[in-house]
Amino acid sequence: MPPRPDGPAAPAPARPRVPRFTVAEHRVHRATATLMAVCVLSAGCLYLPFLAELVGRRALMVTVHEWSGILLPVPLLLGLGSRALRADLTRLNRYGPHDRQWLRAVLRRRGGRPAGKFNAGQKLYAAWIAGAVLVMLGTGLLMWFTVPQALGFARAGGTPIAPLVWRTGATFVHDWLALAVVLVIAGHVWKAFGDPESRRGLRTGSVDAQWARREHPLWDHENNTP
Repeated sequence: MPPRPDGPAAPAPARPRVPRFTVAEHRVHRATATLMAVCVLSAGCLYLPFLAELVGRRALMVTVHEWSGILLPVPLLLGLGSRALRADLTRLNRYGPHDRQWLRAVLRRRGGRPAGKFNAGQKLYAAWIAGAVLVMLGTGLLMWFTVPQALGFARAGGTPIAPLVWRTGATFVHDWLALAVVLVIAGHVWKAFGDPESRRGLRTGSVDAQWARREHPLWDHENNTP
């Protein structure tokens, strides 16, 4: 018979991890995600009859929706004080031949998928959602606020308003873009749930080194590039 161990088995050595996100980046992401969730849920209470009946207090939901939308860019603007966040924004806005290769591999469902700290899909998502938020903010403000009296549009009593065609167009763009945003965010959340290590990296700030080499093989090269 093999000898019995004298004590408890030694714990398995921890797998090496590499830093991925800072506390500031985590907080910016969490605050932005929270505001986006509030914005989407309050919009649902305004547009979906069963939610409107369940929640009631439409005026409150309108106020919550308006202010959550206006505050949406604020976490990112405050986070620009973080050097790490600014560096990651630069990475998100920098495309190379490996990004085209990544997209081709995804479309063909075969081939290697080279990526730096962020892959091409994450870069496209970040660019799309940033543009969508700006358009949503602009159309929302046009629907909410009035235009200057100098433009010559005024209702009885002298209160300046935007012309009806502007407000109609803004409402059309705002509503349909909101639907697209919900679908894109749903896809983003679905992909995140399929990659627990990616979620862990955002939550804890570090990721498994083996995962980093497999999913983002050009990350080290990107860090060493001036």
